[in-house]
Amino acid sequence: MVQTKVLVLGEQRTVPPDLHDALERVGAEVHVRSPGEVLSASPGRLPEVTVVLAHAELTPHTVRAVTRRLDDEGQQPAVVAYAEQDLHLLDSHVHAGADYLVPPFHTHLVRARLRDCHQKVQFSRTMEDVAAHAELLSYERELEIGREIQMGFLPDDLPSPDDWEIHVRFRPARTVAGDFYDVFEIVNRRRLALVVADVCDKGVGAALFMALIRSLLRHTAEQSGLQSLIAAELMGEETTWAEHSRAIPVVGATPLLNAVVGTNNYLTRNHIRQGYFATMFFGVLDPATGNLVYINGGHNPPVLLSESGAKPVLLQPTGPAVGVIPDVDFSLGYAHISPGDTLFIYTDGVTEARSASGTFFGEDEMIRQLTEATLRGEALLDHMDGALSEFVGSAEQSDDITMMAVHWRTPGARSE
Repeated sequence: MVQTKVLVLGEQRTVPPDLHDALERVGAEVHVRSPGEVLSASPGRLPEVTVVLAHAELTPHTVRAVTRRLDDEGQQPAVVAYAEQDLHLLDSHVHAGADYLVPPFHTHLVRARLRDCHQKVQFSRTMEDVAAHAELLSYERELEIGREIQMGFLPDDLPSPDDWEIHVRFRPARTVAGDFYDVFEIVNRRRLALVVADVCDKGVGAALFMALIRSLLRHTAEQSGLQSLIAAELMGEETTWAEHSRAIPVVGATPLLNAVVGTNNYLTRNHIRQGYFATMFFGVLDPATGNLVYINGGHNPPVLLSESGAKPVLLQPTGPAVGVIPDVDFSLGYAHISPGDTLFIYTDGVTEARSASGTFFGEDEMIRQLTEATLRGEALLDHMDGALSEFVGSAEQSDDITMMAVHWRTPGARSE
């Protein structure tokens, strides 16, 4: 039999001679302590025990306090109460769930009781392990369901207007993510909405807010985009804008503003106590001209890469993160994508990717990789994926990673 480790518990720190002899004969490892000594012991200073042999003169409350203290040390001993003369004192301990020993303390009786206690402890631990494993499987299944639901909020196929390529890399750090992206047509398919966002934190809570924010943005943009188109056509207003113009285009800017402002107001009005917010880049692209109107709500600046080799342009924030400040004003930003250019949109999982030594990938290295690669479209994402993997090496992915490449092919160029 595996050696049983016994803590004899009593105020006098004594063990009846015949009980002591029996414990020795069965080969038990015996420790004798008073309740006060156990309760006042420093962490890590208590002996490892599988059975608490408590004197019946102790109260069940005192014995429970001792076992809780042992629980704090990661031990789960069985409890056996023993009495020498006043056998009626055992009643309260038995009602509290303890086993018992009574004199005479014959060796075979003590051995049988210790064996029963050992088996009971092993069975209890086995059942706890089974229950913990079942709970883990249930949790993993729920996470998998959550992942499936979350993936359902991401677009299956990305719109691809003539001569345009849009590709995405999406790598959650956990089963579910706080990052999300979306690409959808608005204004009677005359404009393309581009969204990349990052809900603060990770895991299930962030994933729930991701689904909420994505739904609010898309629904508001689609509905207000249609209304904007009808109003513009009725008023006969121009729906495009000249390069470098700061005049707000009727079609495109209105659904963008309505979506971001409406989502921000809803979150700050109803969910500010939950503490979740999102940084996001939301752009509205005119595929016919390459004109882009956008709101950058506290997000990492997307990088506009020119086919001509000109210095990359960073689309800086035009307002705070969404869901932080009620009734805040969001400014519009403007950019122009020319044939051959690529707009690279990403989340901070790229720049904050960490190597095994704890070094961050960083914005400077990201821009260096983007410009020196001389690649565009999906090939650029392949290159960035490889650069990140090489940099991170064996380190664990610390945050969700999302990258989007929006590329306008030059006339006659083939799709990669």
